[in-house]
Amino acid sequence: MAFYQEIHQQPEVLQRIIDKQWNPIQTIARIIRQKDIRYVFLAARGSSDNAGLYAKYLLGSVNRLPIALAAPSLFSIYETAPRLRDCLVVGISQSGKSPDIVQVIQEGRNQGQLTVAISNDITSPLAVSADHVIDLSAGEEKAVAASKTYTAQLMVIALLSAALSGEEDKLAEIQRLPELASRVLQLDESIQHQSERYAYMEQCVVLGRGYNYSSAYEWALKLKELCYVTAEPYSSADFQHGPIALLEHQFPILAVMPEGKVYADMLTHVREMKQRQHIELVVLSNMEEALQLGHTALRLPVDVPEWLSPIVSIIPAQLFCYHLTKAKGFDPDTPRGLRKVTETW
Repeated sequence: MAFYQEIHQQPEVLQRIIDKQWNPIQTIARIIRQKDIRYVFLAARGSSDNAGLYAKYLLGSVNRLPIALAAPSLFSIYETAPRLRDCLVVGISQSGKSPDIVQVIQEGRNQGQLTVAISNDITSPLAVSADHVIDLSAGEEKAVAASKTYTAQLMVIALLSAALSGEEDKLAEIQRLPELASRVLQLDESIQHQSERYAYMEQCVVLGRGYNYSSAYEWALKLKELCYVTAEPYSSADFQHGPIALLEHQFPILAVMPEGKVYADMLTHVREMKQRQHIELVVLSNMEEALQLGHTALRLPVDVPEWLSPIVSIIPAQLFCYHLTKAKGFDPDTPRGLRKVTETW
C-alpha cells in the first residue's frame, strides 16, 4: 500500500514545500539573478528527467531561459564533458545517489559554473557536490515507483521559476496547489472503476504537449513500471509525423489535454483520430468538450493555471496506474526488476 498511501500524501507534501522551501528558493533565485546566466544545463534520469521536461517548458516560457538536457554518459563513461560557460547546472534526483548525475554537477562546479541540486536527501552525494541544494521535503518515499517525490520536484521547479520572475501573483497561484491536489484525490473511487476497463491493455500511446509533455512521459513511465504496458509517450505534434500509422480500431490513446495554449490544437488532432480509427480514448482534462470525447474521462479542476497543471494532472494518472496494476493482478509496491535507488554510470 506504500504507493497508494504516498499518492494521497501529496497535498501535505506540496504544502510543506511552500512552507519550508520558499524562502531558501528565493535566496537561490537572487544568487542566480546576480550571475550572467544564459542557459540552464540540466541532468536527471527517470521520473526526475520528466520533471526536467517540465522545467524546459516553464523556465523557457516564464523566465526566457533555454534549457539543455545533459547527456550524463559524456561526463562519466566517455569522459569528454562539454565546455560549460555562463550557465546554471542543475541536477535532479530523488535519492541523489546516481554517479553519472553527480558527476555532471561536479564537472559543472569544476568549470566554475553555478550548481544547484534538487533532491529528497540533502546529505546525498549530489547535494554535497552542489553549491546550493533545494530539499524536496517529501519525507521517506518507500514505494519503488515515484509519486510524491515527482510532484515535489515539479513544485520546487515552479517555485524557482516564480522566484526568478519576481511576480507575486505566481506565488498566490502556487499556494492553491495543495487544495487542488486534494480535490483531484476525491476522484479516487471513480478512477478505480474507470481503470478496470483497461485490464486487457498491453500497449498504448500517451499524448501531451507543452507543459504537459512531461505528464505524458511520466504517465507512460508509470504504466511501464507498474502495469507492464508498452506505453509510448509523444507530443501530439510529433505523433502526426509518422507514429500515427500505429492507429487501428480500438487502439488505446491516453491524452493529457487541460485548458491552455496547446489545447485547441490537441483537441483537433484527437477528434480527427477518433473519427478516422474509432480509437479507445482516455481523456485527462478540465474542458467539457474534451471529456465528452473520451470513452473514459478523468476530470481535472477547472481553475488550474496551465503553467501549474502538470503538478495536478499527474495525480489522476498515478491513481489510474495504481488501480490498473491491481486490476491486472500485480503488486504496485513490488514492480519486477526494479529497485528504489537506481545507480547508473
